[in-house]
Amino acid sequence: MSKRDFYEILGVSKTASEEEIKKAYRRLAMKHHPDRNPDDPKAEESFKEAKEAYEMLSDANKRAAYDQYGHAGVDPQAHQGGGAGFSGGFADAFGDIFGDIFGAGGGGRRSSNVYRGADLRYNLEISLEEAAHGTETKIRIPTLEECETCHGTGAKPGTQPMTCATCGGHGQVRMQQGFFSIQQACPKCQGSGKTISSPCASCHGEGRIKRQKTLSVKIPAGVDEGDRIRLAGEGEAGVNGGPAGDLYVVIHIKAHAVFQRDHNDLHCEMPISFCVAALGGEIEIPTLDGSAKLKIPAETQSGKVFRLRGKGIKGVRSNSFGDLLCHVAIETPVELTDRQIELLHEFDAISQQNQSRHHPKSKSWMDKVKTFFAH
Repeated sequence: MSKRDFYEILGVSKTASEEEIKKAYRRLAMKHHPDRNPDDPKAEESFKEAKEAYEMLSDANKRAAYDQYGHAGVDPQAHQGGGAGFSGGFADAFGDIFGDIFGAGGGGRRSSNVYRGADLRYNLEISLEEAAHGTETKIRIPTLEECETCHGTGAKPGTQPMTCATCGGHGQVRMQQGFFSIQQACPKCQGSGKTISSPCASCHGEGRIKRQKTLSVKIPAGVDEGDRIRLAGEGEAGVNGGPAGDLYVVIHIKAHAVFQRDHNDLHCEMPISFCVAALGGEIEIPTLDGSAKLKIPAETQSGKVFRLRGKGIKGVRSNSFGDLLCHVAIETPVELTDRQIELLHEFDAISQQNQSRHHPKSKSWMDKVKTFFAH
């Protein structure tokens, strides 16, 4: 079977320019690439046909021989598909197509080499009271800021960075690996696209300087453990004029001597005497906004929880205050006098005369124990 005319395959005239030939090939390669047409066996043949035509017509010498002698004027070994000796023009064109298909970025695209600065994290420890009511504090953080001497260029004042001669300012170079053309960061400029012959003395060519800076942070009322406060633009300076990153202040709340926080609620242990628990009474308990009176009913048992509504914390994203939950802990008296011991023995003797009435829980528990051992 005779081969089709290369110009006909690409759909261009014999007077087409190199750019027109390249564009025509890219269009056909995108259309017939096997990876984009897995269910079409003819797509691979069309792709190879277009590749062979472009390989011949992108080389000036081969194109001249083809124009004069047709297929007979072209050395068959020069256009064997899949060989290792593809011309640079084909590699450039295919590199662009490979990037279009797989999102790798074509070799013809120039990178801006402008990068956003890194985000920073700062752990801030505050008290429970500060978290509940809000506060404002100052923090000192290490950061990279734009060099004031060179304004981020990295070059000595009066000089400018030069376009990298190795990559032509692209920041990337292309390595030919057989059929594929692989891009990598330029080893000369490390991907910046610029070289500095006279580095800035202040930043040694980095364009950024390490510094400590003091920032004022407003802590809103109601913040909780792990909440983050974002300070836009207070992170590290960008590269080559890029925007600065952000600073995230992460809240950690110190352990409190009285209260334990559970979201918007507060919990506290409330020790009361044996007499108050038995006879009842009124005690004063602390809150974050002062103190409050709490009535203890007679015969209160250990572990009883009293809820004071609205005495907790109003969270950042809450419309109402949480509650204060007071957990009763009956305190056993210590260092008793002889008279106290005598009275307690007398009290216990009277109580034992009617245990089911005065100690119902104890009586019930003992009955269960007897039943258990009876089995």
